[in-house]
Amino acid sequence: MGIRGIGLTYLFLVGLVYIWAFRRDPAKARDSIKVGASSLLSLLPLLVAIFALVGLFQEFLPPQLIESVLGQGNRFVSLLVGGLAGAISIGPPLASYPIAGTLLSNGAWPPAVAAFIMSWISVGMITLPFEAKVFSWRFALLRNGLTLGAALFSGLLLGGFL
Repeated sequence: MGIRGIGLTYLFLVGLVYIWAFRRDPAKARDSIKVGASSLLSLLPLLVAIFALVGLFQEFLPPQLIESVLGQGNRFVSLLVGGLAGAISIGPPLASYPIAGTLLSNGAWPPAVAAFIMSWISVGMITLPFEAKVFSWRFALLRNGLTLGAALFSGLLLGGFL
């Protein structure tokens, strides 16, 4: 089953839950639809930007470039570049998946892509000054360093299973 089939299955299941919710409490079901619609509208610009970025990647970054930077040729550099690229990225974790899929389909080494996703989610280089202000520079640097190391290690570990 492809991504479209999974999405349609998920949509069908959510629809069934809404049918149940409307039978149980129509007012709460309507409120939940309003909350969901509001969330979708607030995320829509980001989602459009993400998929536009994926389109740019697919059309303007030759697969040879992606493979040379993130491919299997130099595993250490690929893993490090993948982890650092994720660390400087910003946005919800949802944004990393289509980009990671494009990287994989263009020859990126799976552990480097896994490190990219994991560091996107856990390392916050862009938000480092704010984190340091709230917790301290020592804490922020230590946390980000440890989570980057964990993302790189996890990428390698995951790559062993793929």
